[in-house]
Amino acid sequence: MSTGGSQDDEDTFKILIATDIHLGYLEKDPVRANDTFVTFNEILDHAQKHEVDFVLLGGDLFHENKPSRKTVHSCLESLRKYCMGDRPVQFEILSDQAVNFHSSKFPWVNYQDRNINISIPIFSIHGNHDDPTGADALCALDILSCAGLLNHFGRSASVEKIDLSPILLRKGRTKIALYGLGAIPDERLYRMFVNKKVTMLRPKEDEDSWFNLFVIHQNRSKHGATNYIPEQFLDDFINLVVWGHEHECKIAPFQNEQQRFYVSQPGSSVVTSLSPGEAVKKHIGLLHVKGKKMKMQKIALETVRTFYMEDIVLADHPDLFNPDNPKVTQAIQAFCMEKVELMLDNAERERLGNPRQPEKPLIRLRVDYTGGFEPFSIHRFSQKYMDRVANPKDIIHFFRHREQKENNGSDLNFGKLVSRPASEGMTLRVEDLVKQYFQTAEKMLLNKMFSPIIKKVQLSLLTERGMGEAVQEFVDKEEKDAIEELVKFQLEKTQRFLKERRTEAEEEKIDEEVRKFRESRKKNTEEEDEEVREAMTRARAHRSEDTVLVAASSDEELMDTGMKSTGDSDDGLPATASQGRGRARGRARGARGQNSTVRGSSRRGRGSTSQESASSSRTYKPVSVPGKNMSIKDAFRSLKPESLNSSKSYSEDIIDDDSDLEDISFVPSSKANQRMSTTPSLSKRGSQSQMSRGVDFESDEDEFDPFKSTATSRRKK
Repeated sequence: MSTGGSQDDEDTFKILIATDIHLGYLEKDPVRANDTFVTFNEILDHAQKHEVDFVLLGGDLFHENKPSRKTVHSCLESLRKYCMGDRPVQFEILSDQAVNFHSSKFPWVNYQDRNINISIPIFSIHGNHDDPTGADALCALDILSCAGLLNHFGRSASVEKIDLSPILLRKGRTKIALYGLGAIPDERLYRMFVNKKVTMLRPKEDEDSWFNLFVIHQNRSKHGATNYIPEQFLDDFINLVVWGHEHECKIAPFQNEQQRFYVSQPGSSVVTSLSPGEAVKKHIGLLHVKGKKMKMQKIALETVRTFYMEDIVLADHPDLFNPDNPKVTQAIQAFCMEKVELMLDNAERERLGNPRQPEKPLIRLRVDYTGGFEPFSIHRFSQKYMDRVANPKDIIHFFRHREQKENNGSDLNFGKLVSRPASEGMTLRVEDLVKQYFQTAEKMLLNKMFSPIIKKVQLSLLTERGMGEAVQEFVDKEEKDAIEELVKFQLEKTQRFLKERRTEAEEEKIDEEVRKFRESRKKNTEEEDEEVREAMTRARAHRSEDTVLVAASSDEELMDTGMKSTGDSDDGLPATASQGRGRARGRARGARGQNSTVRGSSRRGRGSTSQESASSSRTYKPVSVPGKNMSIKDAFRSLKPESLNSSKSYSEDIIDDDSDLEDISFVPSSKANQRMSTTPSLSKRGSQSQMSRGVDFESDEDEFDPFKSTATSRRKK
C-alpha cells in the first residue's frame, strides 16, 4: 500500500527549468573558456540529484548558430553523462508526436526509442543564437535531436501563420499541455499577433483539467514600437509562461494582472554582457506541478563567475574633483582604483564560502565624466589587474551625456510630431503618424517665422491619406515599391493637370496650381482612394514582373554557365558560348541590385555587342515613368510651349527617356517562394477569454508552495 508521499510523487511533475546557457561563449578566452560548460554540467547534475521528470530549456543552448567542434563535443559529453541511464521515465505523452516533432526525421520523443536508454528527457526550443538557417533550415539542436539526446520542439513551419500544437503529458492524475515557440524576429511575430495569425490549439477533451505551460524566446522588455512581444498578446488560459532571451534572473513567478497568468524569467546561466541585468544572482528553477497547482523552487548556481558592477558620476563629487585642477586626472584614477579594490574584496569573501566558484571575478566600473573632466588611460589602468580579474581590458568604461543645445525656435523637432503617451502606444497606427505630421506642418506654415523651414520639408504633392496608405502597405505587407509607385502615380497626374491648364514654367505659378490641385483632391476622397488602389496595383504588378525577370535570369545564367564549363573542357567550341555567358552575367549583376543598365551590363560580357544585348532584352519592356530626380519645374522647362498642346509629343518625351532603364529593381526569387509557403490545416478550438484557473501560490519569496491547504479561486467563463 503506497504512502501519502509516494502518492504525491505519482501525481507530481518535477521539471528543471533553465534558459540561455550559451554553450561556447568566449571558448577561446584563456580565463573564461570553460565557464559555460562547467555551469551546464552543474545544471544537469541538479536534474540528476533531484530526479526530475524532464528538463525544459528556453532557447539559446548554444551561443553561435554554428558551434565549434569543441562546443558540440562538450555538450554531447555532458548529455550522455547525465541524461542516459536505466531510471524509468514516469510520464507518458498523449498527443500526436508526428505533429509535435514534425521537423525531425525521427518524430517521437527520445526516451521511447528502443535503441537508447534515456533517464532524463530534455525538451528545448531554439533561441535567436541557435535558430535554424541555411537551405535545409537546420540548427545545432537538430543534431542533438537526431542523435536522440534532446527533443527539439516549438518550431514553426510557416512564416505567415503559426498554429501551436501542445505536447500533452500525463503523470498519474496530473496533465500538462506544453506549448513552445522558438525564436522569431520580434517585428514579424508582433505583426502576426496583431493580425491574429497565431493560434494556440487546445485539447478537445477536458480543457479545464490541463495545466498549460508555455515557453517562449522573445524580447519581453520594450526595445521599440514593435521590437518586443507584450504579455497581453498571449492567451489568458495559460497558467505559466517561461520566458527566455532576457538575461536578468526573475525566476520567481510574477502574475500578469490583465491576463491572470504567471510569468517566470529564469535568465541566463552565464554573464554574456557587462550590464546591470547580468549582475543579478543566477538561478535555475525546480517546478513542481500537481493538478492545477504549482510551486517554483529557486536553485542558486554555484559555478557562475561572480560579477560586480558600480557606477560613478564625477560631477556628483565636487569636493573631490575640480575640472580646473591640473592633477584632477590622477585623483580620478586613484578614486577608481579604490572602488575596484573594494569590489575585489567583496568577491574574495563570497568565493571563500563557495569553493566551486571561479577564482577571478568580473569587475565593471562605469565612469560618467560629464562636466569638463578628461578620461585617463584604460590600458595602463588594466595592466594593474591582469592577474586578479577575468576581464582586465573591460574594467573601466568611460561615458558622458551629450550636452543639450539651447532651443532658439529655429529648428523643427520631429520627435514632437510623433510623440504619444505610453498608454496609446498599442493603438497608434502608421496613418495616424503621417496625418499628424502633415497637420502639424500645415499649422506651423501659418507662422511666417517657420515658413522658410517648412518649405524645405513640406510634401506639397502628396496627401496624408494616400501617403499613410502607402506607408502602411510598405510596413505591414512588405510592398517595397508602394511608396515609390504612389509618388510616381501622383507626379504623373499632377503633370497632366498642369499640362491641361497650360501653366507657364514659373515657380510661383506652378506652386499655386499644385496647391489648388492638392486641395481639390483632398475634398474628393473617393478619387483619392481610387488613386491609392491603382498605385498599389502597379506596385504589386511591378513586384510580379521583377520575380519573373529574376526567374528567367537565373535559368539563363544556369544554362550559360553550363555552356561555359563545356567550352573550358573542349577547345574546339565556337566563341558563341562566351557571348551567352557575358549576357547572363550582366543580367545577374543587375539582379543583385547594382542599378546598371542593360546596355552597360552587356559590355562587361566577353564577346557580346550592345546590339545583341539590346535585342536580348526586348522582351522586358520598362515602365514609362518620369525620371526619379526630375522635378515638376524641370519637367516643364524641358518641354517647348507647343509641346503642351499635343498629348502625343508629351508621352513620346517620357518614353524616350533612357534613364528609366536604371529604375528596374529585382526581388530575390527565394523571397517570393517563401511567401507562397502554406501550413497544414489543424483542428482548432478557440481560447475562452475568461478561463477558470486554479493556480495557487504562497507569498514566500523563494518558493511558491501550493501543496498547503489553500482554497482554489475560480472564475466563471
